[in-house]
Amino acid sequence: MTVSPNERLYGIHPLLEALRSADRHIDGIYLLHGRQGRDIDEILALAKTKGIAVDFRSREALDRLTGSAHHQGAVGMVTSKSYASLEDLLAGVAGKEHPLLLILDGIEDPHNLGAILRTAEAAGVDGVIIPERRAVGLTATVAKASAGAIEYLPVARVVNLSHTIERLKNEKFWIYALDVKGEKNFLSVDYRGAVALVIGGEGRGIRPLVAQHCDGRINIPMKGKVSSLNASVAAGVLLYEVLRQRATAPPSGPPKPDKTLFDSRLQ
Repeated sequence: MTVSPNERLYGIHPLLEALRSADRHIDGIYLLHGRQGRDIDEILALAKTKGIAVDFRSREALDRLTGSAHHQGAVGMVTSKSYASLEDLLAGVAGKEHPLLLILDGIEDPHNLGAILRTAEAAGVDGVIIPERRAVGLTATVAKASAGAIEYLPVARVVNLSHTIERLKNEKFWIYALDVKGEKNFLSVDYRGAVALVIGGEGRGIRPLVAQHCDGRINIPMKGKVSSLNASVAAGVLLYEVLRQRATAPPSGPPKPDKTLFDSRLQ
């Protein structure tokens, strides 16, 4: 098997989801010698069905192959995960009553990005948008941290987030930025209808220029001594409030956003 540093996917669940996905080509699989279990049996069965070679190696060999001891005894040689385009995301939500997109402004920690993608997929997000520069991409570490969610959630990488936000506004999306200095409690906003949520990177948060293009800034109240939440935790808190509201949406359809909360488009 030909090995490329950018094509190592490791971890039981990421490998299983890649095998289940029709979008990933897998050149070969390495498993820990002697490793057994239901998940391993499924990996072997799927690999046999798809005609993928499986090789058994020692733990030390897998450690060297991945550069990590956290591979869980399962490594796949896969094609790089492809990005969607913004047009793909918009086409995917066309006609939906409550489309939901997530915009990430400068997430640099691959574990944070993976955790956010995992939560976003579980909460029913339709697509994620990340910038091309100063942000982590869809690496093997991200794939492992996402526990396989990366295989099902389209991620678009764009050159300019501000221009992207303006395009989404033209498509009738309302854009809310999660910011510690936000003027509204996140619980006071109606997230039904077409919504895109913006979450900033570790430390610096949302860049001022990006925040200026949003319809409004919201905050998660902090009652303790620390001033903010980890980006992936904040994303989880916000996304499940969105999910809660949408689960109780009236059958008559989504109401108009409350323009008394955010009037940037009216000025």
